[in-house]
Amino acid sequence: MYTVLIWCVVLSGGELAVVMSMTQIDRDGLRDAYSEVRDDKSEVNWAVFKYEGSQVMVAAKGESFDDFKAQFGEDERAFAYIRLQTGDEMSKRSKFLLVTWVGLGVSPIKKAKMSTDKALVKEILANFAVELTLESLSELDVEAFRQELIKAGGANYGTGIRE
Repeated sequence: MYTVLIWCVVLSGGELAVVMSMTQIDRDGLRDAYSEVRDDKSEVNWAVFKYEGSQVMVAAKGESFDDFKAQFGEDERAFAYIRLQTGDEMSKRSKFLLVTWVGLGVSPIKKAKMSTDKALVKEILANFAVELTLESLSELDVEAFRQELIKAGGANYGTGIRE
């Protein structure tokens, strides 16, 4: 378990208040899910990590992108790690994507905490080709994710035969 203390000074009713909030990371749970997604022999293609109170924990893992999309709500904060297949007809390879989800209904204070918390999550989810921050359900698009991974991969050689 990893804990971060964040102090926020808030002007409330004309008085100065100090608020302490602690974020804990379930390091073992995140590490296990991360390893499962990275394992080419595993059928798990994604893992979603959500806040349960002040703790970031594994919320779901799965295969289907539709199931992945169903994990996010407009008033939620989450992190996700995804494996997608890229390459051309000569060479297929797995590429990984890190998503930070901050729904449109999340308060400004909670949005601000995400950057600090993301640094802790990235200590565990360390290997990825693309990192995206999303806030709208319409942005959860597997083909858009795949295109971002292809762009990040540099050269994209094929046989020149187009469908």
